[in-house]
Order: sequence, then C-alpha cells, then structure tokens
Amino acid sequence: MIGSEFRSDDIPEADRFDFWREMVSQTRSPCDITSTHITDFWARYRLMELGPATVWPTSFMPARYRRSPKLVGQSDPELYHLTLLLDGRMALDHAGRADVFGPGDLHIVDSSQPYDLRPVDREDPGVVRGIGVDLPKDLLPLPPRRVRELLGRALPGRGGTAALLTEFLLGVERQADLLEPCDAPRLGTVVIDLVSAWLAHVLDSEAALPPESRQQVMARRVQAFIRRNLHDPALAPSAIAGAHHISLSYLHRIFPQYNGGETVAACIRRLRLEGARRDLADPARRTTAIHVIAARWGIPRASDFTRSFRAVYGLSPKEYRLQALTGAE
Repeated sequence: MIGSEFRSDDIPEADRFDFWREMVSQTRSPCDITSTHITDFWARYRLMELGPATVWPTSFMPARYRRSPKLVGQSDPELYHLTLLLDGRMALDHAGRADVFGPGDLHIVDSSQPYDLRPVDREDPGVVRGIGVDLPKDLLPLPPRRVRELLGRALPGRGGTAALLTEFLLGVERQADLLEPCDAPRLGTVVIDLVSAWLAHVLDSEAALPPESRQQVMARRVQAFIRRNLHDPALAPSAIAGAHHISLSYLHRIFPQYNGGETVAACIRRLRLEGARRDLADPARRTTAIHVIAARWGIPRASDFTRSFRAVYGLSPKEYRLQALTGAE
C-alpha cells in the first residue's frame, strides 16, 4: 500500500473538524478552513507521496479554503496545486479570476498567490469528492508566465491529454492498496509528465515539453487508443500511426520504451487474447460461439485465433473453455 489514510470516523465527533483543519494545513499550503457543517463534519483523505509529486484522493463535507496574502507571506512551499473534482460544485477566486467548476473539471492554483475556494452552496450536505495533486513548480517544463494563464480557470477533464491525466489519477486511487512503495517514484514521474503535457496542450505549447515527456504521453495515448479499438480488425501499427499523425518508425521506436519492451503488434495481440480468454471462461457466455468471441475481439479468422490462442495458453479455445467452465461448476 502507498500512503497513509485519514478517516474522520476514527476521531471523536467534537474534534473532527479541528483535526481536519489542522491536518490539511500541515500537509498542503496553510489556509484558513471554515464550514457550516462543523458539528456533523465528515471527511476522508489518503496522502500518497509519489516521489516529487503528492497525490491525495479526498472526500469531505462542504468547506471553504482561503489562503490569504498573510499566509502566503508566512509560508510558501512553491507548489502548484491541481484538483480533479469528481462530485460537488466549487467556486474559485484566484489570480484575478473567478470561476465555478463541477464534476469532471480540473483547476490549478499557485501556492505563491492567495485563493478562495468554496462550495457553491455551503448549506448543501452533499459530499465533495476529488483528487488533488501537489507538485513543485520548478519541475514543470513550462514558463511560469504561461502557466499563469490557466490559474483559477475551470478546465475540462475530458478528451485528449486531460482524459489521460484523469484516467491515470483515478487508476492510482483505485489501486492504492495494491501498489508498493517502490512504485512511488515511477508513478510520480508519470504524474508530472501527464500534468505537463496536459497544460502544454491547453496552452498549445507542446513544443515546450522535453522530448521524453512528449514521447511518454504519446505512448500512453497509443495505449489508450489500442484498448478502445481492439474490436476493429483493421487495428494495426500503420493505422495507429496515421490516427496519431506520427510516422510508423517513430511509433515503433517510442512504444516499447514505455510499454515494458512490448511492440505495438504484440500489445494488440496480447490484449485481444486476454479479452477472448476472459469471455471463454465467463459462464454467462457459455453458449456464445467461439468464432463470435474471436470476432468480438478483432480476430475474424477462426484459424488465426485458434493458432494464436494455443501458442500463448497451450490449449485450443475449445479446450480452454471446457476446462475453465468445468472447474467453475
């Protein structure tokens, strides 16, 4: 497991809000926290230190977070605070801008500037849920003056690099109990690369990113594209390169670097066979013809499917299904 977890249920009810306020101010940039739900306050928080980046999935009753000029002057960790909002609606005043964001939106604030983050409806008893990311400002390969253009704005977390960042953060949250401490530095590097690529994309400044970051983000785009299009028999390296406006040789060069050495074609074949194997072992699909399952996973020729399946799993699809379903009964 990576990180530590706080649950307000473990704290006496009368002390929960004060404990929450103190903990947040110690683990993030100090701020003044108030709430209309002090007497019935509830919150959860997981702090995951991933190398240079910190990721913290959190849920809490509506509360207001104000970082005043005085608090900035007293303590400035020189961080960017990024938040992916999952549930609830929040209003933000920061860097001369005022905006409102809801589920699926991202926003970024600078610890060196005051901000006022508050629920749109402070009386709403609904829980606010999100995933925060704290990262040192000097690790972003973008000019600070360009990042300032995005401070305080509600930015959509859907589509393109924003979707990659959103999916990655959600995946880290879901897998937190299964991840090992040795995974943390690598995950932190990925977080910084994805945040950098997303910001650069929003600013239309991807050329400002170092080559390694651009390559890693492109490889992740390709991985996501492959998973979405496994059903398409025409899915092949050439089609993938064309869809991403890159050369085939560039695709073949960068993909194995960020996919454990696996080539594009091998990745497609592995994911298709894994999907078909799951379907063959699914009792709910016991009456589905094997060739239909193969076609569903983008392998229309039954002979190709049988040969590939046997080469990987040592059994024909028919033999594997019989063994899997018999063992499940």
